[in-house]
Amino acid sequence: MWHHRGRVEVSSGFLLLAALLYYLDEEGILLWTAVACLLHEGGHLAAIYALGGRVVRLRLTLAGAEMVLSSVYAMGPGGECLAALAGPVSNLAAAALATRMGEGWFLFAGLNRGLAALNLLPLAQLDGGRAIYHLLVLLWSPGGAGRVVELLSRVTLALLLLAGLAVLWVTGANFTLLVTTLWLAFSRRNGEGRTGQPRMKKRCRRH
Repeated sequence: MWHHRGRVEVSSGFLLLAALLYYLDEEGILLWTAVACLLHEGGHLAAIYALGGRVVRLRLTLAGAEMVLSSVYAMGPGGECLAALAGPVSNLAAAALATRMGEGWFLFAGLNRGLAALNLLPLAQLDGGRAIYHLLVLLWSPGGAGRVVELLSRVTLALLLLAGLAVLWVTGANFTLLVTTLWLAFSRRNGEGRTGQPRMKKRCRRH
């Protein structure tokens, strides 16, 4: 079920997840995480418009956020590569600034670094995979780029799964990496990064 507000579409799954995280958040981390996410998406949005693109719709789902681009204002592979990297770069810049502001901002700095690192993974549904895809389109072909990113996605998920299981085995309680890996696999399974052009944000598709 989708909830529409102008150009923004929000799924029921996203609302349920947000409510659950709010309920479980006892240290006020969710608010800072939301700010980091807004900075991330703002970086994408600023880059898209600066490079001549246009966003016709924003979707918030259980698998993440998705910007739907207009096919009328095409940015080309180079522009889409830069737009994909703009989100993580925004987070890294925010982390650097927060670190300079003192110890009270270290949590915010860490959240931004973590978000940037996550999105730079070479998975088709994330910014890292998208950037690699569009760079390879410039150097090779869309078909070849899609196959390479698909292979990278499978290998990365397999390594993350093994690492998550290893961490759970050693600690006996820390399943954060394992849950994150399962979420990434879920987003990919639901069409967020199959062979072919990855979607904008942290999946992008043309409209």
